[in-house]
This record gives sequence, structure tokens and C-alpha cells, in this order.
Amino acid sequence: MQDAFAGVPSGQEMRDPADEHPRTDLAGEAVGSGLARQTGSMSQHILVVDDEAQIRELLCIYLIKQGYKVSTAGTTEETLKALKTGPVDLVVLDIGLADEDGLKLLAAIKKDYPGLRVVMLTGMGFVEDLLQEAHQKGADGYVSKVLPLDELLMAIQRTFKPAQVQLQSA
Repeated sequence: MQDAFAGVPSGQEMRDPADEHPRTDLAGEAVGSGLARQTGSMSQHILVVDDEAQIRELLCIYLIKQGYKVSTAGTTEETLKALKTGPVDLVVLDIGLADEDGLKLLAAIKKDYPGLRVVMLTGMGFVEDLLQEAHQKGADGYVSKVLPLDELLMAIQRTFKPAQVQLQSA
């Protein structure tokens, strides 16, 4: 059984030790089916982008337990590759990627995938200028890493809610 905080090498299938649902690390080639428990009639696919492997793994395990299909990426290049690989419903994007700018990546994602929902994640707290810039570049939500994981889940659910309402009314 893997330690939940252990980094997983690129391109290797990761498994949730609690329920053994496979998921994919899209830092390398896509592997496995990335299945998670279904919520309702379909399971939304979330791409978690963070340069810290431990954060990616923690969020991946947490979101799978909430019923989402989850993939991960650690860099801009890996993120863009993951988005080309298959459909993604939402991106959880770290604003402070190692030697990269999460806000620039947000702008690139919104340029190529204007309808894709993005929730920004930050370790810097709620800085008004960053919030405003993220919103202007198309972020659908903004969550601090210091808040409980339930806050991220609520931001994700709020972001998905308009799409679910539209599907039901169609």
C-alpha cells in the first residue's frame, strides 16, 4: 500500500489505498482508465495541476473519494498535454507553479478551451489583486490551500452546478 503523501513517478498508474480505484498521472503517458465511483448519472473529470507531488496526491485521493474521476499534472507542458489527451470537465490549478505562472497557464487554458471551468488554488491566501486577475482571466473559483479540503469541494460543486442545471432543463 502506498503512503498517501508519497509522490508517484510520471506515467505510473496510481491507486487509492482505501478503495483501489485506478487513476492516471498525466505527467507522462496516459495509463489506466481513471475510474472513480459514479455520482448520479455521470462522473466529472477533474485535472489537478500543482507542482508539489504531495498536494497532487492528497487532492487526487480526496476528490476520488468524493466520486470524481481525477488526473494530475505538475507543469504547464503536462497540463496542456493532459487537456489534449481527453475530455476534462474542470481544472484545479495552483496559482504558484514552481518556475511557472499559474495565471499565464489559466489564460492559455481559457484561450484554447474557453468553456472549461477552472478553480484556482493558492498557498498565498486571498490577495485581492490575485483574485481580481484570476477572475479577469476566466477563473471560476478561488480557494486557499490553508482552508479545509471541504472548501475546495464546495468551490468545485458551485462551479459544476450551473452546468447540471442546464443539463436538467434541456
